[in-house]
Amino acid sequence: MTPVKYRSVDIDGFKIFYREAGAVSAPKLLLLHGFPSAGHMFRDLIPQLADRFHMVAPDLPGFGNSDMPGRGHSFERIAATIDRFTEVVGFDRYAVYVFDYGAPTGFRLAVKHPDRITAIISQNGNAYEEGLSDGWSPIQAYWRDPSEANREALRAFLKPETTIWQYTHGAPDPATVSPDGYSLDNFYMARPGVADLQLDLFGDYRTNVALYPTFQTYFRTRKPPLLAVWGKNDPFFLPPGAEAFKRDIPDAVVRFFDTGHFALETHAAEIAATIRDFLPR
Repeated sequence: MTPVKYRSVDIDGFKIFYREAGAVSAPKLLLLHGFPSAGHMFRDLIPQLADRFHMVAPDLPGFGNSDMPGRGHSFERIAATIDRFTEVVGFDRYAVYVFDYGAPTGFRLAVKHPDRITAIISQNGNAYEEGLSDGWSPIQAYWRDPSEANREALRAFLKPETTIWQYTHGAPDPATVSPDGYSLDNFYMARPGVADLQLDLFGDYRTNVALYPTFQTYFRTRKPPLLAVWGKNDPFFLPPGAEAFKRDIPDAVVRFFDTGHFALETHAAEIAATIRDFLPR
């Protein structure tokens, strides 16, 4: 098996930690994680693809082992940092795997550099309003009225038991979900300053929804090869969000799995097999 290497790189004075595996001469695959996780969410996927692809999985700014930015954190800043990261590590043309927060990050990169993107794999990475469930209602209330009361109400999303629920909800058997992932996420989430940073991002997520038409125009005009692999029981991003990709990319491939938001926790082998079949096309 190809070993995974654990590295850090300086991006204009900001440390980005990342996992790397695969031969540098192989086709490139950028793995972008979501909330409240880090690159470790790909720990089961990477070994199954390392013989075929050169992969990097960075911890987004403010997550995992990457540096913590100051207040006013935004998805635009995250995307700008990851854009520079791809250039520094030599990812000039690459496929991108996006999940949750990784989706608005990766889609921004695709819009900015369409010629660099060879394919998109979206695992519960949304770009359509019909994909947003009622679980977003408290966050949408904060967008409409960014009061302190509405901000404080969102702290429930940051509780350790909520992280565990995100991992286990919708899984066919919660006993198959390892505690390793959510325990590490809760460790990172408990660090000083993280809660306010995450609340800032909840507020800024409205900018991602505002960009949905821009993302959709990119899909419609550029028609990148796109694979949607979706945990169909996701409480936040609904199956219609996956099916909507075919509206703009008729040849998009959509696969549903009987699991929840963190589909890789229960279906990494199945998702890896789907990717191995899809990307060579």
